[in-house]
Amino acid sequence: MNLFHSRILGTGSYLPERRVSNADLAEQLARDGIETSDAWIQERTGIQARHFAAPGQKSSDLALPAAQAALEAAGLDAGQIDLIVVATTTPDLVFPSTACLLQAKLGVHGGAAFDVQAVCSGFLYALTVADAMIRAGSARHALVVGAEVFSSLLDFRDRGTCVLFGDGAGAVVLGPSEHPGILATALHADGRQAGVLCVPDKTVLMDGQAVFKLAVGALEKVALEVLAKAGREASSIDWLIPHQANLRIMRGTAKKLGLPDERMVITVHEHGNTSAASVPLALDIAVRDGRVHRGQTLLLEGVGGGFTWGAALIDY
Repeated sequence: MNLFHSRILGTGSYLPERRVSNADLAEQLARDGIETSDAWIQERTGIQARHFAAPGQKSSDLALPAAQAALEAAGLDAGQIDLIVVATTTPDLVFPSTACLLQAKLGVHGGAAFDVQAVCSGFLYALTVADAMIRAGSARHALVVGAEVFSSLLDFRDRGTCVLFGDGAGAVVLGPSEHPGILATALHADGRQAGVLCVPDKTVLMDGQAVFKLAVGALEKVALEVLAKAGREASSIDWLIPHQANLRIMRGTAKKLGLPDERMVITVHEHGNTSAASVPLALDIAVRDGRVHRGQTLLLEGVGGGFTWGAALIDY
């Protein structure tokens, strides 16, 4: 029976073992004659540390424990999942998809599995697709994962980018519901802005000022869009869970919505910008430490290279 709604049943996340503090990174860069410091990084980004994958550790390796934790929280086993959508900018291989590799590692087969690539907005894109498939009756239980080994794209001679990013994974399990859980979503892109944040060869190039201006404006508009779709006001939001990219961008967005820092989940200081993993990672951390609980309304939003952006309003 198709119930025409989807709801988050469980969350999970995983960070690689290697934690690299700002001081650690500054020491590494100094060996190549590049000057930076903990104070310089924190002042501009709010980041204190990030986690880097071990040599040979791929996105599907990070996705697996995050997915297993989400399944456990949902009270489901992997065999009950009939859709896997992985958002990643750093797939294990050109093909097959990281979702197919994750499916095999979970020990199941038969359900649909595919990747979505929208960089830091990827999880919002993947969540929207999975929600639509459940509402259409094409899937019953979906595993939606954001997983990145973003360190593989960094130029450690460019302190303007290498201090920003980290590796990690976050996951949610969606299931059918009689009542709306995911109330509204909205996705957008503007390919004219592709050059402000891209990987033209092997490493990230970014125009930081352009990204900041585009991000704050886009995130405000898409937040108001999903609120309007759901017939809600910003005051109804219990928790803003933004893409964990830069504390200044996050605070700028919250301010435009009239939300204090106390109603925003902030985890960027501990893991940096983990691209598609950052929103589900922050969500899971806040669920597990008790900040986010059932009955609350959440606004998830992200912005990334493409230029892409999106949001989801959720009754958790």
